[in-house]
Amino acid sequence: MFRLVTVSIVFVVLGTSAFADSWPQFRGVNATGVSAQSENLPVQFSYQDKVRWSVPLGNGIACPVVADERLVATAMVEEERFAVICLNSKNGEEIWRREFETKNLPTIMPPNTQASSTPVIDGERVYVYFSTLGLLAFDLGDGNLVWQHPIPEAFYLLDWGPAHSPIVLDDMVIFCQDDDLSPFILALDKFTGEVRWRTERSEMLAGYSLPVICTANGQTDIVVAGSGKLKGYDPKTGKQRWTCNTLLRTIMTTPAVRGDTIYVSVQSYGDTDRVLRFALLQWKDTNQDEKLAKAELDQAFWAKFAQGDKNKDGFLVGTEIDEAFQAPTNMVGGGNIIQAIRGGGQGDVTETHVVWKLDNKSPSNIASPLVAGDQLFVVKKGGISACFNAEDGASIWEKKRIRNFGNYYASPIAGDGKIYVMGENGYVVVLEQGRKLKVLAKNDMGESCVATPAIANNSLYIRTLTKLYCIAEEIK
Repeated sequence: MFRLVTVSIVFVVLGTSAFADSWPQFRGVNATGVSAQSENLPVQFSYQDKVRWSVPLGNGIACPVVADERLVATAMVEEERFAVICLNSKNGEEIWRREFETKNLPTIMPPNTQASSTPVIDGERVYVYFSTLGLLAFDLGDGNLVWQHPIPEAFYLLDWGPAHSPIVLDDMVIFCQDDDLSPFILALDKFTGEVRWRTERSEMLAGYSLPVICTANGQTDIVVAGSGKLKGYDPKTGKQRWTCNTLLRTIMTTPAVRGDTIYVSVQSYGDTDRVLRFALLQWKDTNQDEKLAKAELDQAFWAKFAQGDKNKDGFLVGTEIDEAFQAPTNMVGGGNIIQAIRGGGQGDVTETHVVWKLDNKSPSNIASPLVAGDQLFVVKKGGISACFNAEDGASIWEKKRIRNFGNYYASPIAGDGKIYVMGENGYVVVLEQGRKLKVLAKNDMGESCVATPAIANNSLYIRTLTKLYCIAEEIK
């Protein structure tokens, strides 16, 4: 069994107050998925066993966030009513609730839901994104709305729907919206909601990777994985500092940072020649005539359609589809990769900063990689796992099942020498951290689950489709 390492940027870089125990955003501190504080975490449990408390929430897949004794979750409590709910993390009692009418909701594709964005909490406020409301800041103490900033509607060629989540960096809220129409990354003043900077990401296609923070060579970067490219941005100005052009077409996963290294695992369907055209012909060509008509696309994309229709015959055929929707500087295809990329670069670092890379090693298209101690762990559909040495990518094990068949949309997390892997079917598999795959338990939470659990206060916070559970070894 190996020791967890503590991420050095826990509170200073993320601007989080030094409260006792926290899981402030998607996958905790800097999206690592690792808790270095909680101890005596449960191994065997269920929706009936070792439950400290449970509450009904409403429908949603956003992850709970925790700052000591405050927990914030979101849900659709009615078809067009969105709720932000603050609970006491120790006993589940409701502290405050704010509800909003949400009209003209966008189309989404399951398992995505309307309440899918994970909030971020900084000890004083909580920041929440919702597609038709924009970014909202609430006072953590009383739930009063501090500010609201509109965000342009996101559009997706394949109707995936919005699911982007904000982070906090120092005194800024950072939000990246990679859609198929007008992708961008934005920084807002966390006290006022005013724009600090905005940077367009025109080379990107739709993706859901969360920005992460990496400090290397005395340089702190906001790092975002997107179509074909991992990019580092100056936090003060939003200016791109570096790009590593080694990724794939579709990016759903979030990188993990350890020290000065950024770990990326990506599966994008098809081989390296499968550019966006093939997916659009498969899913949007309703009459299967191997060409796209304007009527087969959302009206928001008609300008791009006209851009690609070079011969003006009213159809997009062959490479016209690529030229309409994929940047000419970024015509990347599919595949599956796991890579370690050193941060702190300048300019094009494609040839200089890739520490190691692996192809065809079973990463997931949804579940993000977990780097705990000196090992990198991934899991994918079917409950197939793999583990590699974080330093050099050497295989520890590959393509081994964790005894829970099904889909994996939640990302694995770790704490107290254990790895927790949440399946869509509602079972949580607990693994022992180490150089051999050892299943400790398979626990039934009684309902489908897409949200990544949280770890804080020596407890697991597990959000199923409609409920939230606090699971702890000692019930008090």
